[in-house]
Amino acid sequence: MMKTKIAGSSYFLAILMAIAVLFWTQARVQAAEANELVIADFDTGDKPNNIGGDLGSWNKDPNDETQGCHMAFASDDAKGNPAGFSIQLDYDVDSKNPAYNGFWMKLNGADLSAYKFLNFYIKGDAKAGFTKRVKLELKDMSNKPSPYVVGGITDKWQKISVPFEKLRQISDWKHINEFVLVFDDVNSRPKAGTIFVDNITVSKE
Repeated sequence: MMKTKIAGSSYFLAILMAIAVLFWTQARVQAAEANELVIADFDTGDKPNNIGGDLGSWNKDPNDETQGCHMAFASDDAKGNPAGFSIQLDYDVDSKNPAYNGFWMKLNGADLSAYKFLNFYIKGDAKAGFTKRVKLELKDMSNKPSPYVVGGITDKWQKISVPFEKLRQISDWKHINEFVLVFDDVNSRPKAGTIFVDNITVSKE
């Protein structure tokens, strides 16, 4: 009789401990989610992004065949996820005409007012060549670009964190409309190459 009671108590204690661990794990996940919003990890290998926004490449002059940008999903994940994807951008601004193009992604008026940093991973393709500098633009619903030039790009994945305070043209962080990357004939050296981008997030720290 005594052994049965002890066994029952141990079983009950084990259940309580399992429940406690489950709640603790959920609390940690919720805390992480509260500190960071994943806008796009591209891991579905398809549109849209994680918050329902469309995305694609854009060109200043689609009729000028000497310049352009092409977007594709690449099986090269910044965090090493074998099932994950990143965005591959093949750019060319080597034209006798003024040239610029790049990547756009809609944020659907997302409220980012609780966050302080825009983060993403970036690298170049060593075989195709790549620019060491690229211009980032973030836009609120006024569509006025707030630019920031990212430098020091290498052929290895690196995380870029841009403080919101550097994006001075944003006047309404409660309604953010678009994320844009720009290749141009001023900042892009070489003028043709390949860049990879992955895991675009905003965070509190």
